[in-house]
Amino acid sequence: MTGPSRYGAIAFTAPVAERQKATGSIHWYGRRRAQGENVGRPDELDTRVTALIRSTDSFFIATVTPSGWPYIQHRGGPPGFVHVPNSSTITLADYPGNQQFVTIGNLDENDRVALFFIDYPTRTRVKVYGRADIVERADDPELIERILATPDGVGRAGCDRALVVHVEALDRNCTKNIPPKYGEARMRESLALARKGLQDEVDALKSRNAALEREIAQLRGGSDGQRG
Repeated sequence: MTGPSRYGAIAFTAPVAERQKATGSIHWYGRRRAQGENVGRPDELDTRVTALIRSTDSFFIATVTPSGWPYIQHRGGPPGFVHVPNSSTITLADYPGNQQFVTIGNLDENDRVALFFIDYPTRTRVKVYGRADIVERADDPELIERILATPDGVGRAGCDRALVVHVEALDRNCTKNIPPKYGEARMRESLALARKGLQDEVDALKSRNAALEREIAQLRGGSDGQRG
């Protein structure tokens, strides 16, 4: 990006710019800075970012307490539990947890959120700034039912509300310092591929062994007939 951006306006504040000047990175990021937050239209989720969000089973959401403290919470669910109905909106079910309601309470006071998505196998991470609406089941039960649906049908019950995040800005970070990690499904797939050649050899040996056993049985049967 060569000009001022919504992300630059939100993230690259004056103190941040001073740090960038000290290291020289201001030459890359300074062009994205702007005064104030309302610079141009909000960013939109492109195809690559949308695919990452829709496939995730884990991400982090940050809110701000009324006293100004940041608060971060992990959210997890089956792949597909985070929805992207369009290029400017992210929706998800607020699954019940420990009943502290810190995130929800913070949003009652301040609707600003930051979402952090990371895909370890591809070492891809995306930061999203947005403003979140809390939608109670009583106000829109159809929305709740829609977002409880996942591609594999493994949804969760007992959801009382949804979060609807209106995207303000986003940024894809570099892959530096992200360790590649793999979930159970990916590991099973990798192991199956790695074992395929060996498994083919084992299957061939089993087939050959079965054929030899049949030949031996036939020979024994013939010998018994001759003795009789």
